[in-house]
Amino acid sequence: MEKTMEDAINRNMQPAEMSQEDFRRISEFVQKELGIMMPPAKRIMVQSRLQKRLRALRMSSYKQYCEYVFSPRGIEGELVHMIDLVTTNKTDFFREPAHFEYLISTAVPELARLTGAGAGKQLMIWSAGCSTGEEPYTLAMVLQDYAEKSLPRKFAYTILATDISTKVLNIAQKGIYSVDRITPVPMEFRKKFLLRSRDREKGLVMFNREIREIIRFRRLNFMDEDFGFREPLDIIFCRNVIIYFDRNTQKKLFNQFYRHMTPGGYLFTGHSETLNGLDVPFTRVGTAVYRKPL
Repeated sequence: MEKTMEDAINRNMQPAEMSQEDFRRISEFVQKELGIMMPPAKRIMVQSRLQKRLRALRMSSYKQYCEYVFSPRGIEGELVHMIDLVTTNKTDFFREPAHFEYLISTAVPELARLTGAGAGKQLMIWSAGCSTGEEPYTLAMVLQDYAEKSLPRKFAYTILATDISTKVLNIAQKGIYSVDRITPVPMEFRKKFLLRSRDREKGLVMFNREIREIIRFRRLNFMDEDFGFREPLDIIFCRNVIIYFDRNTQKKLFNQFYRHMTPGGYLFTGHSETLNGLDVPFTRVGTAVYRKPL
């Protein structure tokens, strides 16, 4: 009986379709404040993702939700929920694996030789748009394995991982994943860096403390004028993120990345992304790999 009543309430609270005007207000805000393009084709997706927020707030229309989310009270308490829902977060462990091979075989040794990064000083790596953490944890595993196998002395490095969504950052910070998510992780790394849940029926694994403590997570909006970096970065991974931005925003971002990088530093982008025609001073050195000239 209780379940039947709850279903009836949910049906009665089903909001009407999002109007073009409501979508315009949301999409213009997202593009202005986050830099992310939302063409009209995204309206149904946004409507679907925000539906549960309307139910949670017991609102009957997207117009009512827009009035709330853009009010002073909504900006303070609801805006972060909207951002979490409308931003896309898709990632995997060892996504585009050739990048991690290049990192270890070429980028890290070259930076150590030229600047002492990793040896005389800390190697600074930024995972930009880290989503639920698969990329920074992959970086941590690869670099920790490299440190243990290749260098007779201590290899010092720090990974900063950022995202606009607090929801995915909370997931990433915990370092806990379902067993099916770690399928791309080599067995050697699973044995070294992952712990199985005592309750095997839960099907969960957690990264060990050594790996978790390597990564610092924090929220960052690419539209901020100041990223808050006080030290130059040696390596930036920003993959499959800029495809959601228009060309002018892409150019602005890559020039900001350039200013924050040490000479000789490396930028890794997604394989479907390119800097061609953006008038940025990076030099292409590999497939979706760029370098700041020395």
